[in-house]
Amino acid sequence: MSEELKVHFNKILQSIEGLMAIIITDRDGVPVFKVSTEHCPELVLRHTFLGTFGLAANQASKLGMSDNKSIICMYENYQVVQINKPPLLLTYVASSDSNTGVLLDLDNSFQDALQDLRRVVNT
Repeated sequence: MSEELKVHFNKILQSIEGLMAIIITDRDGVPVFKVSTEHCPELVLRHTFLGTFGLAANQASKLGMSDNKSIICMYENYQVVQINKPPLLLTYVASSDSNTGVLLDLDNSFQDALQDLRRVVNT
């Protein structure tokens, strides 16, 4: 199954212009699954960076607007989109000129894979 997932996610990675990485982690930022291109910055793939979403989402939920669903960070050359799909976190790394709306909707194209990974993380 892991090889099938890798092939499927690599097809998605290649089909979206500017997308450099898809990383699925648990809520603490520990990678469960990832695919990336050689153009992806190495620092983004580290546990310390991936774990910050949980902290940021927790702080944002204290604003009184309910739970945070996603965070988009724009940098000079990159954008990082992180989506909360409990108990998983999805992280997309793309070039700054990639279509952010497409990235936000991307998780709909692999719901079945997410269900399988949820079962693994929950056990």
